[in-house]
Amino acid sequence: MTACADTSALVLFSGGQDSATCLAWALSRFDRVETIGFHYGQRHHVEMTARLAVREAMAEAFPARAERLGPDRVVDISGYGDLAESALTREAEIGFSEDGLPTTFVPGRNLVFLTVASALAARRAIPVLVGGMCQTDYSGYPDCREETIAAQSRALTLGLGREMRVETPLMHLTKAETWALAHALGGDRLVDLIVEQSHTCYLGDHETGHDWGYGCGTCPACELRAKGWAEWRAGAGS
Repeated sequence: MTACADTSALVLFSGGQDSATCLAWALSRFDRVETIGFHYGQRHHVEMTARLAVREAMAEAFPARAERLGPDRVVDISGYGDLAESALTREAEIGFSEDGLPTTFVPGRNLVFLTVASALAARRAIPVLVGGMCQTDYSGYPDCREETIAAQSRALTLGLGREMRVETPLMHLTKAETWALAHALGGDRLVDLIVEQSHTCYLGDHETGHDWGYGCGTCPACELRAKGWAEWRAGAGS
């Protein structure tokens, strides 16, 4: 892939499978790529460790792309997590609430992330935000939908007085297709990196290993990742 007209991008980077794939995607398209992460009061610190491991491993595995990788920034918005309680920010059963939404839904999380990220992007003269939101294989979060992200992109552009585009390369992909995209971007090396270093499990388990990575294997995030892996491997003929 060749670099696009906008030469820089800021990736919302959690260290999970989706954001790792988005980072590889951005590094294949933009001349300069920076990352931003958030302490939002999440129960498990493991993802903050995983995001650094993914960045370092990706830079080591792909030195040509590493030249494009700029600084990382972590923002503490833990006070927001105290307000937007969910099973990801406090001890609670993972399931569905009375309104039909998953108890892992953190109200407005992606909207908050994009708003905070846009402030850094504007200061750094970066016109593109990249996020791993997806409305195909996902947990039913309303702030992952394409309509929501398009509206937020428009609001940020109006509020900042400059264009702020939000790219969501995974929006219409299944988890199997996300694995396939990672392979297309970096072959087995990138897939192995994502398996070994990224973290998705809602319960914070980064010790129990599977073909598809580490996790409890039973939470919705693990089940979705495992299902996508199995479908991709079956389609890949192995």
